[in-house]
Amino acid sequence: MRIPVIVLSGFLGSGKTTLLLRLLDEAKNRGLHPGVIMNELGSMDVDGYILNGHSDTVIEKLLDGCVCCSRRSELASSIQTLSKQMPDVIFIELTGVANPEEIADALTEPQLLGLVLLKQIVTLIDAEHVLAYNSIFESDLSLLRTLRRQMETADLIIVNKTDLVTASKLSKIDKAIRKQNDTAVVIPATHSQVDLDLLLASVKKQEQQVIPVARSFRMLKAVPVGHHGAKDQIKPEKTMSFSRVQTITLPIVPTTQPSRRQIEKFLLKFKEQLLRAKGYIRLKADEPVMLMQYAGKRITWTESGYSGESYIVFIGINLNEHQLETEWNRLLQIDGIRPL
Repeated sequence: MRIPVIVLSGFLGSGKTTLLLRLLDEAKNRGLHPGVIMNELGSMDVDGYILNGHSDTVIEKLLDGCVCCSRRSELASSIQTLSKQMPDVIFIELTGVANPEEIADALTEPQLLGLVLLKQIVTLIDAEHVLAYNSIFESDLSLLRTLRRQMETADLIIVNKTDLVTASKLSKIDKAIRKQNDTAVVIPATHSQVDLDLLLASVKKQEQQVIPVARSFRMLKAVPVGHHGAKDQIKPEKTMSFSRVQTITLPIVPTTQPSRRQIEKFLLKFKEQLLRAKGYIRLKADEPVMLMQYAGKRITWTESGYSGESYIVFIGINLNEHQLETEWNRLLQIDGIRPL
């Protein structure tokens, strides 16, 4: 019996983690036992903590790099570890700049051939911003190719955040998708709300037979990612992740408590370079830590049960380290924070 694998792909902030949470809830309702592999560009596991409410779900985390590049060799090990828990399905949530084609190829490694079966590649698209990618990333052909491959290799394409665009723009998005992929099922969504039967209908407990989907893949040149070992404390860092996309993690020391307004003003100051930002921030000593997420120039705050050190992960294009550091120090009114 091979374990079905469902890959969740899509650019930064497209709604992958929200969809994953919905899938985990639905899997539980169906009596299924899922496993999860989460891949983060930075060394801090923001999205992984969001899943802590699913304590009965086995989660493997691949941090500080893209699983289609520097973390590819660890994918087989993570899947083998998950398989020992006998999950009914494995969900792999990729980073926003990962090429799902590479993951599909990695699943054909000898040690995985009899263990797992690629069931479906699902790509989420941010309807509000997808049409602007060509101009935003016009000087980064490798990233543009990856974003296109996310559409080309998908079996199911979810056009998310449709509530933020007009019908005319949706029509243009559909044409752009069909130019890359004329066979995938394409469905509109808001807040990643879709008919989950499209993903889970064929997943059964102790499934005995699965019909593989025929695919043809080519190998792409891997882009190296800087590696940082595990840390007991949150430390400032900069990680080159993919092409011009960078991640910078900065801590918020316990003696400082920036306001929501200060954080939002800081993020908007870098909105032209920022693709995504997320982190856990304690705004007041007597209040819960808040999960802050910035995507598509929109900022949301959600109460969390996180109890660790506060920090923010910045993901952007050609981020100006010195400027980011200077403004961050000024905001927190401290010295000595410097991305590595």
